[in-house]
Amino acid sequence: MRITIVDSDNESFAEEEAVAARHGLELTRHHAVTEQETIIAARGADGILVQYAPLTAAVMDALPELKVIGRYGVGVDTVDVPAATARGIAVCNVPDYGVQDVSDHAIALTLSVVRGTAQLDRLVRAGEYGLVPVKPLHRISTLRFGVVGLGRIGAATAVKARALGFTVIGSDPMLAVGPRTADGIDVVEYEELLTTCDVISLHVPLMDSTHHLIGEEALTRMKPGAILVNTCRGGVVDTQAVARALKDGRLKGAGLDVFEEEPLPADSPLLDCDNAVLTPHASWYSEESYSELKRRVAEIVAAVLQGETPREVLNPEVLTAR
Repeated sequence: MRITIVDSDNESFAEEEAVAARHGLELTRHHAVTEQETIIAARGADGILVQYAPLTAAVMDALPELKVIGRYGVGVDTVDVPAATARGIAVCNVPDYGVQDVSDHAIALTLSVVRGTAQLDRLVRAGEYGLVPVKPLHRISTLRFGVVGLGRIGAATAVKARALGFTVIGSDPMLAVGPRTADGIDVVEYEELLTTCDVISLHVPLMDSTHHLIGEEALTRMKPGAILVNTCRGGVVDTQAVARALKDGRLKGAGLDVFEEEPLPADSPLLDCDNAVLTPHASWYSEESYSELKRRVAEIVAAVLQGETPREVLNPEVLTAR
């Protein structure tokens, strides 16, 4: 049996190669971008490892031998999961590989904006020595930190923010309002979080209900001078609306690691916002998480091909039906 890496920007594939060798599987590598390139790359493959290439119904129809798709990462928005389920193809991800790394990055972005460090660095390098452009700054213990989405990463971010001295609340449609989480985070209505928090950190998947969750309407309801942090998916934020809010002062600042279009276009209005800290979809990365992601996604796909049902399979019903 063969596993094909249809696309990846990984610098090495030692982990995947080791897993394939241990399980007696052939491993091939390509770098597909379009549907047609993906079909050509994966022709005859039993399993696919994918990063950004489109795994649509049309692609799956052209690959009748395909049994399992493994996504490098947590989100699977590049994979048509219902289409895969209808065709008996298992879809897998690695939902917990980067919990510490992404939550660390969310906190780093938060502190950079709360304390103005990135903006001050740019000013010092430009020969400006003073605090006026970043005023007012406030003590962390006076600030309310809201986490939208209390899954693994959101929960870890909430705990770290509380340890720093923020007052932390969270909102999640899967959790009842009122009780605290197992980590001691108060669960509130989304509207309360949106309108009362000084910092809002986003940790939700991208789906129809979360697309442009933070747009013009939400921004008008947010506390004046709030800070927005996004390390989940770019499409959760309306880029144009956030850029306007940063420029007119409705947002004090933003820490953004993900964008609606990546790489961030050279004409993005965010690049003109001095009060925005921008990083290149880097929150997932540490040497440890990078190695873990590559090894685990390969192991999950290999396990499915050998008749197992790993917990990371998003549609396990297709395996029980075989």
